[in-house]
Amino acid sequence: MRDRSPFVTVWEFVVVEHVLVAPDKFKGSLTAAEVAAHVSAGLGVPTVELPVADGGDGTVDAVVACGFTRVSRQVTGPTGEPVQASYARRGDTAVVELAEASGLRRLPGGHEPLTATSYGTGELVADAIRQGAKRVVLGLGGSACTDGGAGMAQALGARFLDAQGDELEYGGAALSRLDRIDITSFTDMSGVEVVVASDVDNPLLGPHGAAAVYGPQKGATLEDVPVLERALSRLAAVATRTHGLAGAVEHDDVPRPMGVAGAPGAGAAGGVGFAALAFLHAEVQPGIDYLLDLLGFGEHVKGARLVVTGEGSLDEQSLRGKAPIGVAQAAARAGVPVVAVCGRRTLSDAELQAAGIEAAYALTDLEPDPVRCMADAGALLERLAAKLAADRL
Repeated sequence: MRDRSPFVTVWEFVVVEHVLVAPDKFKGSLTAAEVAAHVSAGLGVPTVELPVADGGDGTVDAVVACGFTRVSRQVTGPTGEPVQASYARRGDTAVVELAEASGLRRLPGGHEPLTATSYGTGELVADAIRQGAKRVVLGLGGSACTDGGAGMAQALGARFLDAQGDELEYGGAALSRLDRIDITSFTDMSGVEVVVASDVDNPLLGPHGAAAVYGPQKGATLEDVPVLERALSRLAAVATRTHGLAGAVEHDDVPRPMGVAGAPGAGAAGGVGFAALAFLHAEVQPGIDYLLDLLGFGEHVKGARLVVTGEGSLDEQSLRGKAPIGVAQAAARAGVPVVAVCGRRTLSDAELQAAGIEAAYALTDLEPDPVRCMADAGALLERLAAKLAADRL
């Protein structure tokens, strides 16, 4: 406010410290944007809402809530049937979430571990490039497929051929018959930067690879896993021979996770990470770290007195690079304390504090019935945030 005295001019600057609300989704009940809105309503103090994601389910929703534009397209789902899926765009940057087109949630009838395809993800990438994207952020998580990203590459123009020159059908199992890869009609990627946002550092093959570790999560049986492992090994070998991937595995039925196939992140999303590295020349980045930079977390946290983060379940998996831990680490670099809200938590106070989270408030503290917690998550979250404010603000 300006003093209008003719002799003195004084400017008073009033700085209002805010709370930065930066949660991930509560899976099955609230999007990240909805979580942020309910927390803000319950806190009753000035807030800045910044929904976040780590590259998995909900990534497109989170970046749209932060100013990106949603682009919806009909593409090929994991079973080959059409689905309506979205990616997000701002300027020349596009964010493509694999789970949108090729996720487990697209399989209401059950898992299809041998035949599920990532083709629809490739269609979204291709559309983003046609629309002028020069940087594509590919979020890998929640996939239904174990096809080594062959479907994604097919949608971008690659042809996966058997010994008779016929194109292979969709899915990971078919890759066991792969003889050569024709990329003469592949989409021109010159001038396009592709970043894989993922918290998975598994290689394509071996005991820590896509088939062995993630296949069972997608419905692969004990009999299916070796079928998929051999198929992915064949993909890596043929890619070496016909696509010039120096140092990748050679096919003699002995998986050797070397070169591109052995790179950290090649096993992400059933091997879609491998195709991103091999065909799109992508760079792998920790999902939450990259997306926090993309969303401008560093600017939003300036002047904050507290950061509130969270996700549906704070558990052991959270400690492996999930969104709340990434938010806590980024806030620590800015010298701002962090607390979390969640649906439930299994982590001890000591584990949380070691991860940079001072305290966690769980919906189950108010309502022990998990079914009611999910059904009434919004209202419970506002009550929880009011308690957090009384304790911390």
